[in-house]
Amino acid sequence: MSNSFEITFLGTGTSIGVPVIGCECAVCTSDDPKNQRLRSSIYVQTPEIKLVVDTGPDFRQQCLRENIAELDAAVFTHEHSDHIMGFDDLRRFTVRDHESVEIFALPETMRRLEVAFDYVFNGENRYIGYLKPIPHEISGRFEIGDLEITPLPVTHGKVETIGLLFSQKEEARLAYIPDAKKLAPESVEQIQGAPVLILDALQPNEHPTHLSIPESVEIARASCAGQTWFTHFSCRADYRVIEPDLPEGIRMAWDGLKIRL
Repeated sequence: MSNSFEITFLGTGTSIGVPVIGCECAVCTSDDPKNQRLRSSIYVQTPEIKLVVDTGPDFRQQCLRENIAELDAAVFTHEHSDHIMGFDDLRRFTVRDHESVEIFALPETMRRLEVAFDYVFNGENRYIGYLKPIPHEISGRFEIGDLEITPLPVTHGKVETIGLLFSQKEEARLAYIPDAKKLAPESVEQIQGAPVLILDALQPNEHPTHLSIPESVEIARASCAGQTWFTHFSCRADYRVIEPDLPEGIRMAWDGLKIRL
């Protein structure tokens, strides 16, 4: 279909993943695959474009699990390590001499990428088999293939962070906000009525830099989104306990979940 849109959850975990190293809580020792979470990221496919949002340290493993063989672009929400440190694994998608991948990030996030991966950006290593990026700094709404993407300002600690609103043929399709404590007023307005809202919901109790599950429920209800999926969970979020009690239309996502519109 000319306007098909598919989302794959590559990961739904917080910055240290779940299970957590050395933790013996009920979630970290659970054999439920929905309680086993790689770092948060999504893969978006349309008839014209294939892109990833954030490349955390699990990016290679996520691509292998989902059999991802094509990628046109990578979009970054912010510069924290759990969202950028798999960047070098993008090289697999620029193997041949003529291949490149478009990179979209806020100026500060782009600077962090350039420092961490200087050998990629310094222009001296554009060989066969190496990562060949085409960087674009995000300063407002931008387009990739048949998608229009609007940055959604949010508060997330001391780092400038955005969510993303994806539209196709001027029709909103997805609002993705994986890391946030508060949404800017314009972001709240722009997610109204989105067919799909994917929202940070770290854990049941309050956190200084992430939305808690009760806080995210309030935002989801106010957004009137067609369907809401929570993501970016810590090991305090037990799928078996929390999912059954969520309001109608609000669900907990899990690694490998696919949503098709």
